[in-house]
Amino acid sequence: MSEVRPFSVLGMQQIAIGGADKAKLAEFWVELLGLSYRSTFVSESENVDEDICELGSGPFAVEVDLMQPLDPSRKPRVDTPPLNHVGLWVDDIHAAVEWLSGRGVRFAPGGIRAGAAGHDVCFIHPKGNDEFPLSSQGVLVELVQAPDQVISAYAALEAALGDA
Repeated sequence: MSEVRPFSVLGMQQIAIGGADKAKLAEFWVELLGLSYRSTFVSESENVDEDICELGSGPFAVEVDLMQPLDPSRKPRVDTPPLNHVGLWVDDIHAAVEWLSGRGVRFAPGGIRAGAAGHDVCFIHPKGNDEFPLSSQGVLVELVQAPDQVISAYAALEAALGDA
């Protein structure tokens, strides 16, 4: 019998796509596919200039971040690989980090902190090491603390599906 997980992954919060020129990304994702532009986030320490776009609406909307490096000669390179990371809503980020770390999951430096959209976030490192051998096997994964409205919406959806 497996141990009870003290947190839940509720759903997809975001995908982050990198390129040398975010205007070319926006041409495809916003102009051709019709995603909505929400805001821009710039961080020198993360070497990123990103447009935050949205697919869908309400608590089930998925953020699509279109990112380019501020300085292509510096790391991190947000455009390599082009699918930079996926973000997952979690209902308790602190419990998730503690539980996953205790099982050998490697987290990227920086710990839990405020993310570009204002939610607490942390990143699971794409590669394991000797101390923390478990990873997502090459994909950077962002855990994002879901706000109460998202937690409630997923609970209502689960209850409705359970009644169906």
